Amino acid sequence: MTTPFQPLADRMRPETLDDYAGQSHLLAQGKPLRAAIDQDRLHSMLFWGPPGTGKTTLARLIAHYSGASFQTLSAVLSGVKDIRLAVEHARQHYNMTQHASVLFVDEVHRFNKAQQDAFLPHIEDGTFIFIGATTENPSFELNNALLSRVRTYVLRSLTVDEIKAVLQRAVVDEEHGLGKLSLQVSELIIEKIASAADGDARRALNWLEIAADLAEPATTEGDGAVISESVIQELAQEKSNRFDNKGDLFYEQASALHKSVRGSNPDGALYWFCRMLDGGCDPHYLARRIVRMASEEVGNADPRALSLCLDAWTSYDRLGSPEGELALAQAVLYLAVAPKSNAAYVAYNQARDAAARSGSLDVPMHLRNAPTKLMQGMGFGDGYRYAHNEADAYAAGETYLPDALIGQRYYEPVERGLEIKIRQKLEALRARDQAETQKKR
Repeated sequence: MTTPFQPLADRMRPETLDDYAGQSHLLAQGKPLRAAIDQDRLHSMLFWGPPGTGKTTLARLIAHYSGASFQTLSAVLSGVKDIRLAVEHARQHYNMTQHASVLFVDEVHRFNKAQQDAFLPHIEDGTFIFIGATTENPSFELNNALLSRVRTYVLRSLTVDEIKAVLQRAVVDEEHGLGKLSLQVSELIIEKIASAADGDARRALNWLEIAADLAEPATTEGDGAVISESVIQELAQEKSNRFDNKGDLFYEQASALHKSVRGSNPDGALYWFCRMLDGGCDPHYLARRIVRMASEEVGNADPRALSLCLDAWTSYDRLGSPEGELALAQAVLYLAVAPKSNAAYVAYNQARDAAARSGSLDVPMHLRNAPTKLMQGMGFGDGYRYAHNEADAYAAGETYLPDALIGQRYYEPVERGLEIKIRQKLEALRARDQAETQKKR
């Protein structure tokens, strides 16, 4: 019987925690999860992290260390029927051995609410230790009822050095790895694969396995095969930074871009802009986001920012990619170094909330148009003062809000950029209003 093919990444799964790469923040001696494993005090848990960080491997190791039966479900392929079968298997195992099972559910965020709810009673009664794995933010993708019954652990992307250690072990391991092939793999090759893998150990091992298949015989007989740098360069062309369009990382990177602009850090802003482009983000989405930032973060402190961002969007539409992306990058840099004011953003939100809360307040009579004699006779427009006929084109003491809201202020310019002058002007006008009001008293 032919043994089925088993990928290198699967063959190289560590069998002990000491061989497990990364996640020292969880598994170093004295850390809560490591202590729970060593003391066999398991609890239901959720692993949240990017692909290739060892979520499945860690779940297997936990089951191995506790001597528990290990079952696995994939939310991509399974349904409620499969959940029932897993529950029944776990119950039978407990009745026979008095030991709990570990049920590992990969991509658990893909289960709907009803499917997630199916686990709840069995987690509570201890039928199995539930371990879920997700690449998506569980706060958004998992039921609160399920989240409240598990402890969430965040797994981090592996560092280049951690992936290098994984690759070096695979090269020399004769039982599970590539040791029997007598491969010549230079430190430079290992470094290039580890760097290109972008924190994903599985991706790195897959590339190493493909490179081994493409290795060329060494020039000296008996020296095995050599993995050339050109092969790695070709494989690394597949590299793309994690981005996950419209997923968790999408919004994390968009948030980082926005906050870098708000924080007046052009280097951070440009980096996250380029990261999103590198990950495949639609430049039109970025253009819309940039225009939004011009109003929200810069506003009237530098009104030119909005025009410049709109011009950058137009430039991208005319030039296309990649030339037009430079115009968007220019706009990002301009926003980052421009004086900042969120006064327009705050004022808009406050006025919008006031409009929603205040109901249908009447327009004051003096602000109403009176195009007919009937309306004139009813007092429409009475007392209105035409600002252009007043000194400095300003009708001091005039009011423009509904009577119930007179005195409310929404726009408060900041002491930065052009808003310094706007603030000074408004203060002068308000002083004239106050003087006019006192004069009438």
